[in-house]
Amino acid sequence: MRRVRHDFTKNGSVLAAACCAVYAKNMQDEVRALLILQDRDRRLLAIAKDLAKLPKDQERARDKLKGDQAHLAQAQLALKEAEVRVKKIELDAETRRTTIKRLKNQQFETRKNDEFQALAHEITRYEQDVDAYETRELEAMVEADAFREAVHIAEKQLSATEAQVKEELARLQQRHQILLDQQREVEVDRTTCAQAVPSGILPLYQKLMKSKDGLAVVALKDQLCDGCHMKVVAGTMIKVQTAKEITQCENCGRILYQD
Repeated sequence: MRRVRHDFTKNGSVLAAACCAVYAKNMQDEVRALLILQDRDRRLLAIAKDLAKLPKDQERARDKLKGDQAHLAQAQLALKEAEVRVKKIELDAETRRTTIKRLKNQQFETRKNDEFQALAHEITRYEQDVDAYETRELEAMVEADAFREAVHIAEKQLSATEAQVKEELARLQQRHQILLDQQREVEVDRTTCAQAVPSGILPLYQKLMKSKDGLAVVALKDQLCDGCHMKVVAGTMIKVQTAKEITQCENCGRILYQD
């Protein structure tokens, strides 16, 4: 009778141990499934972050173009103003040449010496003005030539930048398409992975993913939570080691597993 009871007790202990081992194995499988799901979710978060950066990268590329466009516009405006100055000087000089011709005709027609001398004085004064205008015209033309060269350089720079920006935008567009393809692929994979996680655990996991910056399941290393890096109590460590239930860090709430 004692032997039967002893055998029963022994067999019962073995059975209990086997059940615990199976339960632990199942719990480890659940945590493993959560880790796989978390990996897919973190990949999706990273892809979403990269997608969100692309418009800013595109805007920065276009800003390079805007800078060169503004520089060219300034150079063109400076050239236009210089050409207007040259034209104005030419017109002023030509007006005085016309006046000189008129005065010379009057001088030729006059019979009075005092009028002749007065006209000669006026002619000399206008000729001096013409000389001064011609000097200013040459200076203005040199200045205009310098602005014309600046426009030429700005146009070449803009052309080179346009080619660079076009290439950069094409590369970013290609990157955008690659990320979208990766996102669709991971989403399909994620759906499959989520089906391997017990429905009772998913709400907790999803809540932690949102509140813990995309890190819901972390390792327990040397009694330290790998999420908040705080030390857990002995009871929590034992629960994680035995793997009989989903165990959370009492400090940050993340799900723990034995590293």
